[in-house]
Amino acid sequence: MPTLTFDAAGVTVDTPHGPKVVLEPTTLELTERRVGVVGANGSGKSTLARLVNGLVTATTGRVVVDGVDVSKDPSRVRRRVGFVFTDPAAQVVMPTCVEDVELSLRRHVKGATARRARAIEMLASFGLADLADTSVHALSGGQRQMLALAGVLAVEPSVVVADEPTTLLDLANTRRVGDVLLGLEQQLVLVTHDLDLARRCDRVLVVEDGRIRYDGAPDAAVDDYVASVEAREGAGL
Repeated sequence: MPTLTFDAAGVTVDTPHGPKVVLEPTTLELTERRVGVVGANGSGKSTLARLVNGLVTATTGRVVVDGVDVSKDPSRVRRRVGFVFTDPAAQVVMPTCVEDVELSLRRHVKGATARRARAIEMLASFGLADLADTSVHALSGGQRQMLALAGVLAVEPSVVVADEPTTLLDLANTRRVGDVLLGLEQQLVLVTHDLDLARRCDRVLVVEDGRIRYDGAPDAAVDDYVASVEAREGAGL
């Protein structure tokens, strides 16, 4: 299993009112297969996840993915880390399902015939083989998210980062996508508001106000998060 290391990694952004700390300098070593990340909107949890493949650049410290420094060799890291967005429209860009997966494979599989065969194989593994030539705009929300996953996994990353991948889905598709993600062989970093999914991880980080509030076993971490939300509501925050 890969090792993800955050060595005092923090993020500060410029605003009209001056610099704002989005993520405090954070030191972590993640070796578990399934790592959940929970927290309120704006807490810094997505920023933490996006540091893993360089979608966000660390202002302080460094992030290392299995020995590779993200800032020094971002292309190499992105070949190892697949990213799944909340809205699949952010990454499903081709007219049909098979063309979209083929696009992901363009640098990894040479030859149109081999690329088409690999794309069909990936679609079949996600239950989408019969929709290969279907317009992506005709898919349901759950099908689009599964297509996005097929495209990410087609290139065989060693780490998958999923940023609230079930937020836009109904209950049935939330369960389906969650089951697929949690069943992956790859290391998974799952940012989620779905506390049931978080409890199924091996380790959970609770992010609050740009820092790691709690880091530990899933049930204890989720319970801590719920208690912190209730305490804030009780204080009128």
